[in-house]
Amino acid sequence: MEVPGFAHNITSPLSPCEGMIKNLSLDAIQLCERDGKKSQDSDMGELPVPQNIKISNITCDSFKICWDMEPNAKERITHYFIDLNKKENKNSNKFKHKDVPTKLVAKAVPLPMTVRGHWFLSPRTEYTVAVQTASKQTDGDYAVSEWSEIIEFCTADYSPVHLTQLLEKAEVISGRLLRFSVFYRNQNKEYFDHAREVQGSRMLPSVKDNSGSHGSPISGKLKGIFFSCNTEFNTGKTPQDSPYGRHRFEVRAEVLFNPDTNLYFGDFYCMYTAYHYVILVLAPRGSPGDDFCKQRLPLLDTANNRFLTCEKDEKEGLVFRHAQDVNLEVIFTEPLDLALGTVAEISGHQLMSLSTVNAKKDPSCKICNISVGR
Repeated sequence: MEVPGFAHNITSPLSPCEGMIKNLSLDAIQLCERDGKKSQDSDMGELPVPQNIKISNITCDSFKICWDMEPNAKERITHYFIDLNKKENKNSNKFKHKDVPTKLVAKAVPLPMTVRGHWFLSPRTEYTVAVQTASKQTDGDYAVSEWSEIIEFCTADYSPVHLTQLLEKAEVISGRLLRFSVFYRNQNKEYFDHAREVQGSRMLPSVKDNSGSHGSPISGKLKGIFFSCNTEFNTGKTPQDSPYGRHRFEVRAEVLFNPDTNLYFGDFYCMYTAYHYVILVLAPRGSPGDDFCKQRLPLLDTANNRFLTCEKDEKEGLVFRHAQDVNLEVIFTEPLDLALGTVAEISGHQLMSLSTVNAKKDPSCKICNISVGR
């Protein structure tokens, strides 16, 4: 049986969901405003401590929990207390509201039960959980068991369903499509020297950093090489400024993006600014990167989507277009030989403030967030 949701302890002045309480079903859920008293009634015996706790069906903002319990004690149990905390991070600020312990109380239901709530569960986050059994007394107080052992678990990444929700939000603001002809990658001179001297004149994929949505399944997992394809709307040319370095590798668009390439949607985010970023993945069909993405990311129609298209034209061959109103970050999943393009110094400035390296997504933005854990 699934419990519809749980409420944060409203005694905390920093509770993020005080305004949500009126939407909860109090027939199944109650607020834990005070600690219970350990059961010592000699007639009833002490309440059983939950044993052998198991966590399963973990998503980015929910999990199922069950445990073993003495059958003859079930009739005395009216509620469960669940103590849910983010796993301690020695470098974290314990006084931030996101690190305040969350005590939940629900009416006893058949196990396993589902705990869900995007206001206190975040994707890809380590938590600890412990459980008490409780019996509500006539005075409204609770008699409780000892706490169970503490169990650790980690919430999951966004599922393809969640990413599809992000995709639909990104489509709303993508704007018209502009033509382009090259992908480009900006780095410092030392990066390209290292590629020539150590890597056999190849750029090699590296693991994507943690920029963007906290629940993105590609962060810290997918290997690739970042490219841009955005052009200046008034000239159609590639911009001469870059946050990543004064040297630029340019490669014809068809080298990376062609009928043998799959295109995936990876993420949609902003960094507390008006600019929004869309991450796309270009993976040659059948490659390791393609195998990784097809299990986790929405597949896009290369000729018909709102972000990046490749269409065949009888006269011009392959024609490429990119969305005007979002900044595209394109990840190519395979090594790339420098001989396939050119490296030259750009004439503009290195605008470090525009870097997206490990950039944190604005959790309050109504344009690029969905209703799951941040």
